[in-house]
Amino acid sequence: MKRTKIGGQAVIEGVMMRGKHMYAMAVRNPEGGLTIEKNEWKGLGVKGPFRLPILRGIAAFLDSLVTGTKILMRSAQIAGEDWADAAEPTKFEKFLQEKLGDKINDVLIYTSVCISLVLGIGLFFLLPVWLGSFFRTFVPVWALGIVEAVIRIAIFLGYLFAISRMKEIQRVFQYHGAEHKTINCFESEKELTVENVRPCSRLHKRCGTSFLFFVIIISCIVFLFVQTDSVLSRMLIKLCLVPFIAGISYEVIRWAGDSENPLVAAVSKPGFCLQMLTTAEPADDQIEAAIAAMKGVLEDEPE
Repeated sequence: MKRTKIGGQAVIEGVMMRGKHMYAMAVRNPEGGLTIEKNEWKGLGVKGPFRLPILRGIAAFLDSLVTGTKILMRSAQIAGEDWADAAEPTKFEKFLQEKLGDKINDVLIYTSVCISLVLGIGLFFLLPVWLGSFFRTFVPVWALGIVEAVIRIAIFLGYLFAISRMKEIQRVFQYHGAEHKTINCFESEKELTVENVRPCSRLHKRCGTSFLFFVIIISCIVFLFVQTDSVLSRMLIKLCLVPFIAGISYEVIRWAGDSENPLVAAVSKPGFCLQMLTTAEPADDQIEAAIAAMKGVLEDEPE
C-alpha cells in the first residue's frame, strides 16, 4: 500500500479531497454534471508553533471545522439546495446584509462553527458530568470518571446511530463511502476508474469518525484523573482539557494511518465498526464525483 496524506470529506451531493496545500471539490449540479472547484488550503497548522505535536492536532481540528463548514455551504449552493436563496430574507437577514456586506458569509461560517463547538462540548463533555453527578452519593470520587465515561460513550453511540437513520444524511454517507473507496484505490496504486474503486473498502484508518472515537476514548482515560466531586470544578477542568485531548487524538490517528503493525490494527478496529454507521455503499455517479475530486488534487500535487 502506498501511503498518502490526502484526506477528504463528503459534502452535499459531492466529495472534497484535500492535499497538502490545496483542496478540490466535485459536486453534482442540478443539470446532472460535475462542478469542480479548487482552492488553496490555508490553516493554522502550516507555520509556527502549530507544527509541533499536539498543537498541530488542535490546529487541524479547528481548520477542519472552519473549512469544512465553508465547503458544505458552498456545495449546497452548487447542488441547488441553498434554502436561503429560495426564501424571502427576514428583516434580521436584511439588517445583517446591510451592515456586513460581503463579510456576511464569513460571519455565518464562524457562527456555525462556534455553535457546533458549543453543542458538541455540551453534549459529549459537560452533559455526562452533570448526569454523572447524580451518582455521587452511590460511588466514590474516583469512580465518577468511570460513570461519566459510560454515559459519554452511550451518548456518542446513540448520536451516531440516530443520525445514520436520517434519510437526509444517508446520501451524504454514500458520498463518504465513495471518498474512502477512492482513497483506498489510490493507495493501492490502481488506476482511478469506477470499476477499480467500486470493490475497494469503504473504511479507512484516517477517517473523521475514527478521530471522534479516539477523542471520546482518550477523554474517558484522561478524565479518570480528575479527582473532585464538585460538578462545576469537574466541568471547568474538563473544558480546559478538551483541546489537548483533540491534539492527542490527532497524533494517535496520524500514527495509525502510517503504520501496519498488529497494535494499530487492534486500535483501529472500533473506529472501523463505527464507520459502518457513517459510510454506505455508493452509486457509480457518487464514485465518479470522488474520483474527479481526487484527480483535481493530483493535477496540482502529483507528488
